[in-house]
Amino acid sequence: MTILEYKANIKQLFGKMSMSKMSQVSTDTPSSQNRLNSYFQWMAIAFLVYLLISSVGMIGAGFKGATKGHASELFQFATNPFMGLIIGILTTAMVQSSSTVTSIIVGLVAGGLPVETAVPMIMGANIGTTITNTIVSLGHVRRKKEFRRAFAAGTVHDFFNFLAVVIFLPLEIVFQPLSKIAGFLAENLVGGENMSVKGLNFIKPATKPIINFFTDISHLISDSIGYFILIIFGILIIFMAITLIGKFLKVLMVGRAKIIMHNAIGKGPVTGILSGMIITILVQSSSTTTSLMVPLAGSGVFRLKQIYPFTLGANIGTTITALLAATAISGPTAVLTLQIAVVHFLTNATAVILIYSVKILRNLPLRGALWLARLASENKLVAILYVFGAFFIFPAVLIFITNIF
Repeated sequence: MTILEYKANIKQLFGKMSMSKMSQVSTDTPSSQNRLNSYFQWMAIAFLVYLLISSVGMIGAGFKGATKGHASELFQFATNPFMGLIIGILTTAMVQSSSTVTSIIVGLVAGGLPVETAVPMIMGANIGTTITNTIVSLGHVRRKKEFRRAFAAGTVHDFFNFLAVVIFLPLEIVFQPLSKIAGFLAENLVGGENMSVKGLNFIKPATKPIINFFTDISHLISDSIGYFILIIFGILIIFMAITLIGKFLKVLMVGRAKIIMHNAIGKGPVTGILSGMIITILVQSSSTTTSLMVPLAGSGVFRLKQIYPFTLGANIGTTITALLAATAISGPTAVLTLQIAVVHFLTNATAVILIYSVKILRNLPLRGALWLARLASENKLVAILYVFGAFFIFPAVLIFITNIF
């Protein structure tokens, strides 16, 4: 081997080594960057959860100060349970987030809104939130068979929550079983002396600075309407926090959620319910969870009977936000705020257990969704009329009838 050939071989060897190092750097750098991004996103989520809890306390403080202990008089128009239900439906349908609405309701209860008035609002929020996946299904409207499957998957959630309200609202009006059970649980959690929410309450000291900060700002603007400004601040922060939490969690968790969903659907109703619940807790949005399923149903990957239990799990998972919001409140209304949050959980969990375990009741949402999907696939106008009729026109008619009688 000549000297020139030897030098050429050495250069080639070093060239390969440098290329391998560059490729290693190029593969390692994005991975490190992704980990750093994930770290900052989780930190942002933790801060947004802190803001969410603080904003509920702000609404409670503002509402209590504004009403001066006369909150029940302010909500006389909603003491009719049907009016409370309508408020919940309309508000959530417009906001398209039951998490936002239930968090606001928890704050209102902290400020003096009676629990018996808030319960129908919570039930109405369950109905209003289902509009999102119904709207998502309209994206398949150009392909008839695909649209029929997607629309059925989108509306089965609607029919289930309508059925749950038909069963539980009259029971609650007459006997208050959910409120009584929730009240008992809340009193034992908050009122105990040992391992209780009250004994371990680190939330109030943590959130007090930011609540006081916004309180001072609101009163600097105006003493007379400072409490109302505080309520508005609280509501705006809830909107911002839940929206951003949803966006961050979609980036961090939706990919994993899809994997869990693919692995869980079709492996039995219990697995489907648990998976739907877990994914909804992870992404903090039942609308996101149920909307993920609509394209899968439309494309024929999963059948409606396979998706149905997953939807029910999402119904339970979405109650975590109100429970989280209730931890922001301490003092005389702490029991009441936790009570309404537990009512939300009991309503959704009991509805799943009762309706899904009784075959006749279990099949009603499926039949209703399939029937409506067949009509909508034949005439697209039916789908549009259903969305406006169920979530806007029907509540408006109920308001009109209530005012007459």
